[in-house]
Amino acid sequence: MIQTIRNAWKVPELRGKLLFTVFALLIFRLGAAVPVPFIDTDLLSQYITSQSASIFSLLNVMSGDAFSQATVFALSIQPYINSSIIIQLLTIAIPALERMSKEGGEEGKKKIAAITRYATVGIALIQAFGYYTMIRVGSNGASFLSAQGVWPAVVIITAFVAGSAFVMWLGEQITEFGIGNGISIILFAGIIARGPSMVYGIYTGVLNWMSGADPKSNTVLHPAFILLIVAGILLLVAFIVFMDNSERRIPVQYAKRVVGRKMYGGQSSHLPIKVNMSGVLPIIFAQSIASIPATIGMFVPSARTPGTGWYTFLDVFDTRGLPYCIVYFLLIVLFSYFYNTIQFNPVEVANNLKKNGGFVPGFRPGKPTSDFLTKVISRITMFGALYLAVVALLPTIVGNIMYALGSSAGRSLSIGGTSVIIVVGVALETVKALEAQLMMRHYKGFLE
Repeated sequence: MIQTIRNAWKVPELRGKLLFTVFALLIFRLGAAVPVPFIDTDLLSQYITSQSASIFSLLNVMSGDAFSQATVFALSIQPYINSSIIIQLLTIAIPALERMSKEGGEEGKKKIAAITRYATVGIALIQAFGYYTMIRVGSNGASFLSAQGVWPAVVIITAFVAGSAFVMWLGEQITEFGIGNGISIILFAGIIARGPSMVYGIYTGVLNWMSGADPKSNTVLHPAFILLIVAGILLLVAFIVFMDNSERRIPVQYAKRVVGRKMYGGQSSHLPIKVNMSGVLPIIFAQSIASIPATIGMFVPSARTPGTGWYTFLDVFDTRGLPYCIVYFLLIVLFSYFYNTIQFNPVEVANNLKKNGGFVPGFRPGKPTSDFLTKVISRITMFGALYLAVVALLPTIVGNIMYALGSSAGRSLSIGGTSVIIVVGVALETVKALEAQLMMRHYKGFLE
């Protein structure tokens, strides 16, 4: 990876793309540090940090702590991601959008992109209003606003929506003038930005352990666990890289055909099917749904009173408890199958092979090939779903083991698996994009 970046830096055009990407990320981090007026960010940060079981914790991680600080980029790229997923699903459900996507060519893609942008602004407006409502209600009736009224509400909501729209535009500029997918790189930068706070948390945990603090009320970390955490993260990264590059290659043979005086076909190829086609989306979907009870409980006063029904319900579905882990596991598997079914159409692939004179050895073209591909996808999806579930739940399991041994710092790693998958996946995609750019310019030795 480092060698690829060094080789790309030697090419003037790629050097300009790299510098543009770095400059855009600096702008993103600058906006993530500019607070929105009329908000007590200190109290809000403490409150969001204490709600590690809610959906707000995931949003805070994806925004690089901008969500808990109520900055201009608090909503980050989440509205655009949600909009893209919704439009992608609607493209399959609505025939007009499907025709626009498949048959509209470049003009159709531009229209789909424009619809996605408008949907992003609409979703950002809804999320900004919900965020403002949470800030206005506050914790136990104590509002996080320093001023009440219509004008502060308009300023806060407008700032959040404008920040989200600007981040979307910034991501598109990185995609066009920079390196890699701009949206993924912004998400990558937001997660990486939390690195210093994680290191400071480990430092604080060691100090609390040395002072003999209570693990139930303080972050405590035994020094011996530091090496284990580092080694575990390195092994996890290696495992994710291996699974991300894993694929099932189905052999495809093309029949020979004579056109005029030339003979075409006859060569052998393969159909690559990735083990993890859905990426990190099943984890994000599953975590969003599994954290709904805790999120609702934030707005219910009785949920904070021991002995009440809401308090008991939330205690059962705590993010570190067994019921939550089981529900989380099943949701990841369910969404993996759901997303792969939408993303890969065996009937369409089989028909395309038949039109081009290709066939899978041992299976007749048409329905037999489609049935075979469906069977293969079902098995591969199970392996990919189990991989995602293990990576997502492993930090929670490790955190509970560490807590049982007297160190509570491991429990803050409950969403570490999701972050690592995103970071590693984006890094691999960016390196591949750089290698593709180098290959187009016939740069010798770029793989050395």
